[in-house]
Amino acid sequence: MKSTIAGTTMPVLEITLEPGERIIAEGGDVSWLTPEFDIETSTGFGSGGKGGFMSGLKRMVGGGQLFLTQYTAKAPGSFVAFAAQLPGTIRELVIDPADQFMVQSGSYMASTSDVEVSVGLQTKLGAGIFGGAGVVFQKLAGNGTAWVQLAGEITEYELQPGQSMLIHPGHLALYRAEMSLEFASIKGVKNKIFGDSLFLARLHGPGHVWLQSMTPAKLAAAIEPYLPDKSSSSSN
Repeated sequence: MKSTIAGTTMPVLEITLEPGERIIAEGGDVSWLTPEFDIETSTGFGSGGKGGFMSGLKRMVGGGQLFLTQYTAKAPGSFVAFAAQLPGTIRELVIDPADQFMVQSGSYMASTSDVEVSVGLQTKLGAGIFGGAGVVFQKLAGNGTAWVQLAGEITEYELQPGQSMLIHPGHLALYRAEMSLEFASIKGVKNKIFGDSLFLARLHGPGHVWLQSMTPAKLAAAIEPYLPDKSSSSSN
């Protein structure tokens, strides 16, 4: 199996497989592929070999899909490609019991068949954060390789024991699963929508963290003024 990440602002992940090799991805996310694949969809995929309908439900709680699609190569040189959904970057992660990760919901792209994709953290914050919908992270565990898409430019930090960092939840893209995370209302910083404080994530070291400069919410807010007015068009 060989992976290639090409492009700059809107990169593409291309994975080339040998006969019998397989990868898992969310249904509908594939961009293009060669015809030499067996394609199957199931709730049991993405469970690290544990399988079962409950694995799919846990994945849904984590913001993922109930069904995942498995691509099994039938001929040498078969490849499948996935394009990033937001301007940013694609990262490859090696997963094993010593290297497990928490990734913001919507960032998971694909993985090898023995990687478990499940809910890692779900919390509901104030009305000013994502409209009160809260923050959800998926956990990547098991053994294998996973690929994630992160928005905007990426800044990385290695937190030492005893170190912590306050982070806006939307900018917290990826962090090591063993790190402790909590949310707190920070007084003195006005929430720009509601309330007299801002909710921030407090991430504790030791461990590595990846922060993204763009958040989907801010991107949506930036382009919203340029979208057609549905209310005016429906009334005509």
